[in-house]
Amino acid sequence: MSRIGIDVTAALTQGGGIGRYTRELVRALIAADNGQTGHEYHFFQARLVRAAAGSLPEKAFIRRHTAPLSEAWLYRLWYRLRLPLPVQWVTGQLELFHSPDFVLPPVQGKIPTLLTVHDLSFVHFPHTFTPALTGYLNRIVPWSVGRASHILADSEATRQDLVQLWQVDPAKITVLYSGVGRTFRPVTDAGQLQAVRTKYGLGDQPYLLSVSTIQPRKNFQMLIRAFRPIADRWPHNLVIAGGKGWMYDEVLAEVARQGLDGRVIFTGFAADEDLPALYTGAALFLFPSLYEGFGLPIVEAMACGTPVVASNASCLPEVVGEAGLLLPPEDEAGWTAVMQELLDNPVQRAELVAAGFLQARKFSWSRAGRQLLALYQEMLSRPR
Repeated sequence: MSRIGIDVTAALTQGGGIGRYTRELVRALIAADNGQTGHEYHFFQARLVRAAAGSLPEKAFIRRHTAPLSEAWLYRLWYRLRLPLPVQWVTGQLELFHSPDFVLPPVQGKIPTLLTVHDLSFVHFPHTFTPALTGYLNRIVPWSVGRASHILADSEATRQDLVQLWQVDPAKITVLYSGVGRTFRPVTDAGQLQAVRTKYGLGDQPYLLSVSTIQPRKNFQMLIRAFRPIADRWPHNLVIAGGKGWMYDEVLAEVARQGLDGRVIFTGFAADEDLPALYTGAALFLFPSLYEGFGLPIVEAMACGTPVVASNASCLPEVVGEAGLLLPPEDEAGWTAVMQELLDNPVQRAELVAAGFLQARKFSWSRAGRQLLALYQEMLSRPR
C-alpha cells in the first residue's frame, strides 16, 4: 500500500478555475482507483477561513488532514520565508505528493512529487496581474517546477511554454487534458431554464454568454466594445458569468463608456449546477481570452449545444479544433463581424453545434482520472 498525498485546498476554497479542476480530477481519480490498487489517499487542506466551494469523495481508503494554519499563513511560511516545514507534518508518512495548484510545499525525504502547472500567463501577460502577484508567481512557480519530480501541464501549449521559457526537460512533463462533466448536456426542461434565468436576473431577452472570472487577461473590455454594434441591431444581451477576480474596475467601466448599461449583465459567480442551463440558453458562447492553460468553459459550452467563438491564443486552437470559430483576441471588428454573421445564419450555428458535440467527447474526466492514476503508479515504481 502506498500513501499518496494530494493538496485539495483549492477544491474547497475556489469555486471556478483551479478549484473546479481539482474537484473534478480528484473525483475522477478516486473513481478510477475505487479501492482496487491498495493505495491510501491523504487529502491535505489548509485551515479553511471561508465556506467550502465543493465536496470531495468520502471513501474508506481516503484520509482527510487539516493544517492548523490558514492558506495565507502556509504561503508565508512555505513560499516567502521558505521554512522547510514538510507537508508530512500534517499528513504523516507519504510515498508521493501531488500539488495541483502551481506551487509545491516542502516534503520530507526523497519521495516523488507531482506539480500541476496550468499556464504561464503571468510570464506572457504580466500587465494583466497586480505587480505583487506577478512578482510572487515569477519567484515561486519556477522554484516549485525545479523541485518537482514531474510536471502536469493542462495542454500542449503549456508544455511548450515550460520547455521554451524555462528550459524544463520535456521528459519531465505530461499533458493531461481536463474533461467535461456528465451534467454538461443540453437542458430541455423549460422550468429549469426559466429558474436559472430568474436566479441570475437575465429577464426574457436572448443572450450571448461568456463564462470566466473577471480579470484583465479574459479580455472582456474588447468583447464589450465588439458587442456595441450588436446591441444596436439585435435584442440580445451580453451575459458575463463569473466572480470578480482582480483589476476588474476597467471592465465594469467599459460598459458605461459604451452606453450598454442594462445590456451587459454580470451574474457574479455561477454555481456549477446552473452552468448547463446558462450555456443551453445562450445563442452564442464567446471566449476572447488573451491566454489560457486549457479553457474548460469552451468544452462545457460545446457539450451543451452552444456555438463557440474563441480567441486563437495559446492552447485554445487545441481545445476548439474545427468545432468553433477562432479569431485574434485583439481583432475587435472581427469579433463584431463574426457575432453578426452567426446571428444572421442559423444553418452555420447548427453546423457548429453538431461539430461541438463531437469535439466535446474528446475530453473526459474519467479518462483524465485513469491517466493520473497510471502516472502515480509509474512514479511510485521509479527507483529513488
